[in-house]
Amino acid sequence: MAELRDPTGRPGPSTWELGDYPKGQEDFPVNGVSWYKATAYAEFAGRTLPTVYEWKLAAGTSVSSDILDLSNFKHKGPTPVGTFQGIGPNGTYDMAGNVKEWCWNATGKNRYILGGGWDEPVYLYTDEDMRPPFDRAPMNGFRLVKHFKADPLPDVVTRPIERLIRDYSKEKPVSDEIFQVYKSLYAYDRRPLEAQVEEVDRQTDEWSKERISFNAGYGQERVTAYLFLPRNAKPPYQTVIYFPHAGIFVPGSSRNLDMFFLDFIIKSGRAVMFPIYKGTYERYVAAQEGTSAERDMEIAAVKDFSRSLDYLETRPELDHDKLAYYGASFGSRISSIVLAIDKRPKLAVLVAGGFRPTAQSPEISEINYAPRVKIPVLMINGRYDFIFPWQSSQNPFHKAIVRTLG
Repeated sequence: MAELRDPTGRPGPSTWELGDYPKGQEDFPVNGVSWYKATAYAEFAGRTLPTVYEWKLAAGTSVSSDILDLSNFKHKGPTPVGTFQGIGPNGTYDMAGNVKEWCWNATGKNRYILGGGWDEPVYLYTDEDMRPPFDRAPMNGFRLVKHFKADPLPDVVTRPIERLIRDYSKEKPVSDEIFQVYKSLYAYDRRPLEAQVEEVDRQTDEWSKERISFNAGYGQERVTAYLFLPRNAKPPYQTVIYFPHAGIFVPGSSRNLDMFFLDFIIKSGRAVMFPIYKGTYERYVAAQEGTSAERDMEIAAVKDFSRSLDYLETRPELDHDKLAYYGASFGSRISSIVLAIDKRPKLAVLVAGGFRPTAQSPEISEINYAPRVKIPVLMINGRYDFIFPWQSSQNPFHKAIVRTLG
């Protein structure tokens, strides 16, 4: 209890003062609480924290694309309950965004906390997260369950949920001969781009935005891409090409781009290209089960990246010798494939990524590609990343790159 105090030393959440919530926040969700505090309150109220299974059932995450745009993500703080209209299929508000919600189940020494918070990427609504049970970050909140039967829940739903971790220490990259076979899957014919600048937006003081389309490296499809040109620098511009997180692999319009990871780069005086990769925004493809479908989707996305570089080479105001790759989460994970296939980027910055923790088709398994990346790479990671764990995912990726660069 000595640890569970507000900044003034009174008992209460970490966001309170003098043992009370801030003025005007009576309708806000309680936040800044540890798992222990949430559990204690649940018992006091005659309820329980939801198990991971109950939380996911109530949230209805299978229809997330219809909820995310109407929820409290990418904002500066929590809002009163029900302010955002991202209502779930079971009538629940704010299970996506606003505050993260503690769940009962443990994983190792930590506890699950789901839904994502107001200042986090949207993919955390459907991806799982965990925190130490004493964690009292401002984004930590909770939601309670009332059971109508007195019988305790079966052990199978309340016991710890341990993840299956892929052991990369026992895996080796394929030979150069097999790698050339895998690499050939990403090849494409460089037919004419037939590029068009469809729209130019100059409404901001910091950059102009061009909506561009060009022929894909497969089939008869067109790739859409957005090129941001800074106003505070002179050409030729250093250029960053972005590969985003998995949160945009949902139906939607690219006219509402997720700029959460991007605006500061443009403000630094660099041009940024944001391709609309196969499977994202209006190029969304309904999920298809099976490793072959996943493989084909990732191969198409890598071709979209290379095709985007083909287009950038046609723009004289860009410095073609100073191209950088920038990946976030999914874009960080797939970077080893992209950078082993296409050698035009001169450096890479990777945020919140690593090797995929679970098994995948060898044609898209990063361990076969990372040792063949030959450019400087900056990795920015968190020690408590649940999606790409530090020891089993981040470190193997880092070691593969370090061995490559010496």
